[in-house]
Amino acid sequence: MKQRQLGADGPMVGAIGLGCMSFAGFFGSTDEDTSLSCLQAAVDAGIDFWDTSNIYGMGVSERVIGRFLAEANPKITLATKVGIVPGPDRRFDNSADYIRAELEGSLKRLNRDRVELYYIHRREQERPIEEVAETMAALIGEGLIGGYGLSEVAPSTLRRAHAVHPCMAVQNEYSLWSRQPELGLIQTCAELGVAFVPFSPLARGMFGEVSVDPDRMEPKDWRRVSPRFTQPNYGYNHAAIDGFRRFCHGRGWTVAAGALAWVLDQGDHLIPIPGTRTTAHLHEWLAATDITLSPDDRAQIARLLPVGFAHGDRYSYQQMVGVERYC
Repeated sequence: MKQRQLGADGPMVGAIGLGCMSFAGFFGSTDEDTSLSCLQAAVDAGIDFWDTSNIYGMGVSERVIGRFLAEANPKITLATKVGIVPGPDRRFDNSADYIRAELEGSLKRLNRDRVELYYIHRREQERPIEEVAETMAALIGEGLIGGYGLSEVAPSTLRRAHAVHPCMAVQNEYSLWSRQPELGLIQTCAELGVAFVPFSPLARGMFGEVSVDPDRMEPKDWRRVSPRFTQPNYGYNHAAIDGFRRFCHGRGWTVAAGALAWVLDQGDHLIPIPGTRTTAHLHEWLAATDITLSPDDRAQIARLLPVGFAHGDRYSYQQMVGVERYC
């Protein structure tokens, strides 16, 4: 696995990371043994940058990772998140007391005394981001976290926080069908020496050997109410991605490897974190770091999946709560 640096002063990590949201059952049923096998496959492949959150299954994902780390003791760069208070009236809390208390819980579940990267999962708009950066800087000073990150934020928020204490990484959705970060965020990260960590770089399962089918999703799968997965949008999106699928196969690539190669091609500071709960899907990604896109490849991809090709928004109105919009 080729490596990239996690921020200007951060560690070197595999160019592709692992998103661990699936371990909590967000995209279908899973079990702990399957998740543990996936984590071992990641270690074997050199995928050593893992991403989770305190709210993924209300601690389920962190506990699975913690069990694996306790038993296998691999060298892993670990990121987790804080800031979303789940419940019927979901809200956001970036207060120092809440952040510290949730970090203590995360470290206990992860069997760690520190994490290398701690994200603000969603920004609490009423609280100045400068105050939040100061809280994170204090945790860095205490050795509890190696650096801090921000998620789903605007470039202006990043600049304000970074001016107080350098930010290690920003995590936003980015893929061939979600391109908003190109309108300032990717460039701002590069300027400031901040890693940009795209989540859902495989379009929540659409860029697989077979695109996910909403009709086969489990009732609790949140994608069932996502605009891009409801008809008629899904049909249009499926047809467009089928053309990209044929292109990848014609090049001898898996679809996932082709989609990730495109993301990696957007800048050396990008470290995508595709998510899965199975070893089989993880193996579909691995050739991505060996693919070098030619000018013709880039032109063909742009023709097949032009900017803005996706039908429907990436989130419903309810799911969009907390995401900063800046365009």
